Amino acid sequence: MKIKFAIPTLNGQLTAHFGHCEKFAIVEVENNTIIDEHILTPPVHQPGVYPKFLADQGVNVIIAGGMGQQAQMLFAQNNIEVHMGVMDGSPKQLVENLLNNQLKTGENLCDH
Repeated sequence: MKIKFAIPTLNGQLTAHFGHCEKFAIVEVENNTIIDEHILTPPVHQPGVYPKFLADQGVNVIIAGGMGQQAQMLFAQNNIEVHMGVMDGSPKQLVENLLNNQLKTGENLCDH
């Protein structure tokens, strides 16, 4: 089974706030092995746009520092798993950490 992960990035690294990213790293995994990694430029940020954009891309899992309540609700409605409170890292390393049950999560880094 293929799983698509999305990581909001700024300068190629995880950005603390989901809605402030410049690009999304999309990491595809099959049988617990990374098979593809590519970058997507999202549409202009407006509330609710990024969750729909990522759902339309077939994303199954989001790894983020923090995000607002509306985005969390929209991802839940689309059955997209969200891991928040992640401090930093490269997209590939974050996905590998999650696959190996070593991803460190914490408090939502967003306060709205």
